[in-house]
Formats: sequence, structure tokens, C-alpha cells
Amino acid sequence: MSTFDDPFDANARLSRLGCACGRHRSADEHDRAEVTLRCEPVPSDEKRYEGVVASAVMRAMFPKDAARRAFLKSVGASTALAAISQFFPLQAATEAFADAGTPEKKDLKVGFIPITCATPIIMAAPLGFYAKYGLNVEVVKTAGWAVVRDKTINKEYDAAHMLAPMPIALSLGLGAQAIPFTVPAIENINGQGITLAIKHKDKRDPRDWKGMKFAIPFDYSMHNYLLRYYLAEHGLDPDTDVQLRSVPPPEMVANLRADNIDGFLAPDNICQRAIYDGVGFMHILSKEIWDGHPCCSFAASREFITTLPNSFAALTRAIVDATAYASKAENRKQIAEAIAPANYINAPVTVPTCERTTEFCAETVVTGNTVPRPSANSDSSASNTHSGMNVAASATNPMYSKL
Repeated sequence: MSTFDDPFDANARLSRLGCACGRHRSADEHDRAEVTLRCEPVPSDEKRYEGVVASAVMRAMFPKDAARRAFLKSVGASTALAAISQFFPLQAATEAFADAGTPEKKDLKVGFIPITCATPIIMAAPLGFYAKYGLNVEVVKTAGWAVVRDKTINKEYDAAHMLAPMPIALSLGLGAQAIPFTVPAIENINGQGITLAIKHKDKRDPRDWKGMKFAIPFDYSMHNYLLRYYLAEHGLDPDTDVQLRSVPPPEMVANLRADNIDGFLAPDNICQRAIYDGVGFMHILSKEIWDGHPCCSFAASREFITTLPNSFAALTRAIVDATAYASKAENRKQIAEAIAPANYINAPVTVPTCERTTEFCAETVVTGNTVPRPSANSDSSASNTHSGMNVAASATNPMYSKL
């Protein structure tokens, strides 16, 4: 179910299995379907924000499809809405989110890593989404996750694109001083992959990877956890049988070309660049390890949110609007052209255009959800069946076919 879907529809799935919008059983069925409420644009910003807030509450209360759908089918959508409103003021929350006052601080800096996971945060600048809410936001391309962390701690950045585990690590004081951070939204799910050097094209079995060197973006990253899980699932000890190195994503392809590493688990556009340059091939998509895993987040310190609430609200609204825009297939080419330049992604337009494995969801966080653990029996399709920018991906990506 997309964040922009009706969370009180008992027939919509929370699971990402099936099509990008979550309503159909497959991408083909999605493509063939007539336009419906959940596949057409939301008529107004107010309705979109209402759906985002309601979706956040429903996801927090019912992280499992079966429980949510059983509840809705037993009491009905109207009764469910009334019941939930008794405990959580949905309308008041929507109005507070949609009708925040004049930003206290209009000139803001938001740090990001040049990967397609940050698409809504990046594109909101050149395409005018920040300006729409009276903000002058400078999105600052940053060399690595440690630099993002340090500059956010030092208040050089007002908010930042972070890996989903980073705000938790910051709040706990892991790797840096403990500072309370919040995650207003999970920016995207899936959209990563394990890429190996061309010389390993015959080593498709992970049990043959003993002694190999792998790059991950950061210690506190879903990439680290997913790679460790995948290696352990195939009988390797990630601490002793392989070497794991933290390497900033923009430097991974160069390290693969220089034979400093044998592979990496990284965002899709980094994998695509390795394929585009002919130095690597895609071994597996992260969706095949854990479908629906969180990846990146939009994060800010609690201090920023409490001292500049209107600026924070305007920033969040702009990113939600950008995410909704990015979820439309017809906008993909324009967005790819906007984020491809050197000051953003720094890639040929072909690379972000062919990015098909990320879903930008901007799932607003209202409580500490427990995210389901990956299953060893999860679906293993040839490609992520939902895509970045809400396009139902084809079973094969043309850039995967170089081998």
C-alpha cells in the first residue's frame, strides 16, 4: 500500500508484493487496470496530507496486513475512522501539518548523499517544492555518511538525508555524542543491490565468497545489516570469512574498478553506474533479501523541530509533495534530468532514468514501529516489482542485461 493510498480500504495491502500501488496482484494487472482512486492523483494538498497522516497512524497500529484488514472488514471504514479518532486526533493532526504558520527560518541547509534514495529531497530544490512553502533551501551534496552525521550534529545542516538506522544510533550515542534525533519520514524502501566485479561473474553462489572484500556505505546502515544477513544465510561469518569496509557510495565504483573491493551492497544508481561503466554486474536486488526493507530517511534533531516548528513543517510538506510527484511515472524523465547534474547525483541521465527498484514512500513516522524481519522464504523475483517513482517495473531492467 502506498502512503498516498486510502489506509481504510480493507482490500488494499500494506505489503509491497504485487504492483507499485499495492492494489493489484501484479505489475501487469496494475498496467491493465482502469484508473481508480488509488492510482490517480490526489485532488488537493489537503487530501494528500490527510491521507499521509491517516496512513502513518494505521501503519503504526496495524503493521501486519491480516490484523488491519480483519479490523476494517469487521467494523467498516467509517466506524474504524471514528474509533481511531477517539484516541488520535486525525483531523487536528492533519490541520496542524497542513496549516503551519510562517517559517521562523527560511534559509535552510539540508545535506544529502548523491544517491537516488534522496530523490524527493534533492528534486524539491530545482523543481520548486521548497519555494512553494516560502523556504530557500540549499541542498548540499556531501561526501559520506559520517560527514552528514557530523555536519548535522554541528548544526551546519538544519536537516539531512540519513540512512534509516543513523538517527537511532545518534540518539543512542553510538559512534558520536548522544543527541535526540527524529525521523519525520522514511524516504524509500528497497532500491539497493549487491554488485560484484566482472571478474567474479562465475561466483554466483555466496558460499564461494570467502576471503572477498565488500564495501558498505556505513556501519549503521541497512546495507550492513542486509549483507550480514545474506552472508550468514549462506553459511559465511561476516566478521571472519569476508572483509566489510565502510566506503562512501560515490567512491564505490572507483574502488571496484581499482580492484580494492570485490563487490558492494549499495543504492541502485551506484549499482547501475558500475554496470554502465562495465566494471560490475548485479548479483541480487535487496528486495530479494527482504522485500519492503526501509533504506533512507529524512531526519532532523529534536531541537530543530521544537525550536523551529513552522520551518520544520514547511520542509516536511515540501518533501511529501515532492514524493507524491515522484510517484507518477510520467514525471520520471523530468526528475531524472533535474537530479542528474554534477551538483546533485552526477550521473548520465540514463542512470537515474533506469532506476527501477526504489519506491519513494515518505512514510510519516508517528511511533516506533517494529519493522518485520526478513524471511528466508521471501519472494525472489527477477526484479523489484515496484519501482522508484511508482512505476511497475518490468521483469528485466535493460541495464542489467550487459552480462
